[in-house]
Amino acid sequence: MSSRANSIALGSRLARPLRQRWQRWLRRRLPSAPEVILTQRRLFIFPSAAGLVFLLMLLVMLVAAINYQNNMAYALTFLLGCVFVVAVHHTFANLHRLRLRAVGLDSVFPGQQASFAIRMTAPGKRRYQGLRLGWESADTLVDIGPGASITVSLYHSVTRRGWYRPGKFLLESRYPLGLLRCWTWLDLDFRALVYPQPVDPPVMSRDGGGQSDGLLPVPGSGDDIADFRDYRPGDALRAVNWQAWAKGQPLTTKVYGEPESDDLWLDFSSFSSGTTEQRLSWLCALVLAADASGDVWGLRLPGYEIAPARGEGHRDAALQALALYGMDSDS
Repeated sequence: MSSRANSIALGSRLARPLRQRWQRWLRRRLPSAPEVILTQRRLFIFPSAAGLVFLLMLLVMLVAAINYQNNMAYALTFLLGCVFVVAVHHTFANLHRLRLRAVGLDSVFPGQQASFAIRMTAPGKRRYQGLRLGWESADTLVDIGPGASITVSLYHSVTRRGWYRPGKFLLESRYPLGLLRCWTWLDLDFRALVYPQPVDPPVMSRDGGGQSDGLLPVPGSGDDIADFRDYRPGDALRAVNWQAWAKGQPLTTKVYGEPESDDLWLDFSSFSSGTTEQRLSWLCALVLAADASGDVWGLRLPGYEIAPARGEGHRDAALQALALYGMDSDS
C-alpha cells in the first residue's frame, strides 16, 4: 500500500511541471479579455470518442476492401471518409467567428451562486447550433440564429469576500455528427463582488466614542418599538412578534427606534472584541438592518468613511467598502 502511495506521489510530482507549462502556454495563446472573437488561433479540434471508433471502422473496412479487392467496399470506405472530412469543416465552422463579451457585474454573499453573463453574437448568415459552455463541465446548451445575439448566464459558487474571478470556462461543439469535438477555453475577465457574510452582532453603541444616546436599530436590540416589518429569514428570534402570529396574523419583526436627532454611525471601532473578519460580518448585518429601517446612517472603517445617507446606492457603496476592506481594490 505504501509503495502504491509513493508511486502516485511520484507521478503527481512529475506531472506538475507539465501542467504548469501547459497552463503558461494556454495563457499566452488564450489571453484574458473582456471580448473575444473566435479565430482559428483560439480553436482546437480533435476526433471525439465516437469519431475515433468511426476512424477505426474505416481502417478495418479499407483493409477488408484491399484484401478482397471489392470495389463496393472501396466506394463505401471512401464515401464515409469524405463524410468525416466534411464534418471537420462544419464542426470547426460552428464556432469560428463567434463573438463573446462579458456583460454585467454580480454582487453576492459567500455561499451563494454568482451569475456571470455572456453576450454571444452570431455574425453573418450562419446559424450556430449545439454550443455547450460551462466550468466544471459544459452543461449549458445554446443555439444562436443568423445575425442574432443572446445573453447566457453561467453560475459559480463563491466562498470569501472581495473580488472573485472564476477563471477560464469551456466552450465546445460536436455539431453536426458528433464525430469531432471543437473547443476553446475562454477567460472573459469575469469578476463578481462578494460581500462579507452577514452575522448578527453583539450590542454596540451608536458611535465609536463610547458616549451614546441609544443603540442601533437592529431587530432584537433597544427598548422602544418603533414599527413592525415583514419577517425575513435570519431575523433574531427575540425580535419576532410572536403574539401577533399566535392570533393568526402574518409573521412580523419588531423594529426598535432611536432618537432622530443623531445620525447612526456603524463604526468598526465600536466593537470591543472580534477579529477583522468578524467585525466586517457584523457591520454587514448592521448595514442591511439600517437600510431596511430607512434611517440615515454612515459607515466608519479605519482610514475610510462614508457620510450618513440612505438609499440603495448608499447601501451598495457601504457593502462594497466592507467587501474590499484591507484588499487591493482590483484584486
